[in-house]
Amino acid sequence: MAEVTFAELDALSTEELRERAFALARHRRDVRFFWSVLRHMPHADDVEELDGSPNSVGPTIDEAVALWREFMGHGYDDETEPLLRAAFIDYLLTHAVA
Repeated sequence: MAEVTFAELDALSTEELRERAFALARHRRDVRFFWSVLRHMPHADDVEELDGSPNSVGPTIDEAVALWREFMGHGYDDETEPLLRAAFIDYLLTHAVA
């Protein structure tokens, strides 16, 4: 398989980038990625109550996705969307192949 390029990823919607990055992070059980993304969100203080400990990776990832859905209830805002797009693209370029 060929590696995915920045141009290919940048052409995608933010939501498509999120779906791909979240799927890859779930597959890799990469809880750190979820926490790094959630820290860019307006209500990031809520993230601190979840510890992200390695012995609870499954539930922790599910909790992170639930928080994401709660925070993003009305879509992306102009302030966070560029940061999130960059995080998603970086993650996909670093860890994925097409």
